[in-house]
Amino acid sequence: MQDHDNEGGGQRHRPAATYRASRRLFARRWLALAATGIAACAALAAAPARAADDWPSKPLTMLIPYAPGGTTDIIGRILADKVGRILGQTVVADNRGGAGGTIAGTMLARSNPDGYTFMLEHIGFAFNATLYPHLSYEPLKDITPVAYVGQTPNVLVVTNAMPVRNVKEFLDYARTHPGAVNYGSGGVGSAGHLPMAWLQSKENLTLTHIPYKGSGPAITDLISGRIEAMLLTIPAVLPYIRSGQVRPLATSGAARAASLPDLPTMQEAGIKGFDYEPWYGVFVRAGTPPDIVARLHDAINKALTDPETQKKMLEQGLAVQTWTQQKFQQTVRADTEKWHGIITSLNIRMN
Repeated sequence: MQDHDNEGGGQRHRPAATYRASRRLFARRWLALAATGIAACAALAAAPARAADDWPSKPLTMLIPYAPGGTTDIIGRILADKVGRILGQTVVADNRGGAGGTIAGTMLARSNPDGYTFMLEHIGFAFNATLYPHLSYEPLKDITPVAYVGQTPNVLVVTNAMPVRNVKEFLDYARTHPGAVNYGSGGVGSAGHLPMAWLQSKENLTLTHIPYKGSGPAITDLISGRIEAMLLTIPAVLPYIRSGQVRPLATSGAARAASLPDLPTMQEAGIKGFDYEPWYGVFVRAGTPPDIVARLHDAINKALTDPETQKKMLEQGLAVQTWTQQKFQQTVRADTEKWHGIITSLNIRMN
């Protein structure tokens, strides 16, 4: 029996045994190539798993979206030190301040989704999707909340030169002196500006906002009497309260602050529905492998249960709590929606 193969217009005859041998050789080569391809695909599929198994195998970077010396920076460095010890790697705190935290947010959104870069941010994260309509990233889509760190209520303080002793007197004074009460903040759209703008709207006040490049210079002007009021994190202003350089009127949280237990909340003072407790939390690039996210979450929660870390955080006025990742994600989403409504109603936008 012979097989015939037409090529080039001529006829060529090949013995059947030769043809079968050629087929067997081709099959062996095809199987070898297929095996190589399968092995390559398996190696690619296993690569993320191996990377996750080895994580972390090099130093990590914690982005801090604000300048050194502020509350976020201090909390971040405390956390970075402890988390680094738990993970067995150095965690480098990298301050990338500016644009309300969106510079660091952009860096995180563009980083590799491998867990080696993460960010400590506060409630400002919930403001930015509305404040900055032209962001190059979508906060809730491109960045994933990992772990809640804690919260600290703010405190409404006034200069000693202002003739008010409580919230009611402050409101009465502001209403009888429209536009005369200047309040400072760390800038338009900052965590010190938006809640005061909300208070002004809720209570039908006419206050004058004086934005500064950071809360430090504003506090200096508050002490000297150049501005009349500020809403500040307790850690930032507590030393000046204790020294009598500024006068506290009320705290902004749902419950009284442990560090100022004799001071009423804004709601207790008559401003119904005013509940503002800035939180702090850790975020990673969306798409980071879930097992790496889980390890980072667990390391942060472990750090937060350490008595020494808790003591240091409490000194910064931070009420530390350990939450599930799901609870923190729900809080971030809920606050983003809440502040979208507030910021939209106030018609505040950043370029």
